[in-house]
Amino acid sequence: QVRLVESGGGLVQIGGSLSLSCVASGNTGMIQTMGWYRQAAEKQREAVATITPGGFTNYSDSAKGRFTISRHSGQTTVTLQMNSLKPEDTAVYYCGASLFRSAWAGSNVAFWGQGTHVTVSS
Repeated sequence: QVRLVESGGGLVQIGGSLSLSCVASGNTGMIQTMGWYRQAAEKQREAVATITPGGFTNYSDSAKGRFTISRHSGQTTVTLQMNSLKPEDTAVYYCGASLFRSAWAGSNVAFWGQGTHVTVSS
């Protein structure tokens, strides 16, 4: 019903910046909160940032002060601007769309993107 297409992942230097984009298509009218989640090697998938239709945002402690989530293009495009990147930011980043306004828990995510790799190194 909903397709999420991600772009922007890649290799970036420590301290550098990277911007990820997620475009939703299909039955996007059912989507409420969208967000970005990541899963590092041998770690559990965790929420990074979420944003409601009204623009209210939540960030993980790690993301606060470094990452910014935004939403535009009729609420169907979500961007994650990542600055001051660290090696521990290396992970597969997933875009998620929820039918609810609370989407910090992955269990509330109804649709997932394919994931995009982010590697931070010197």
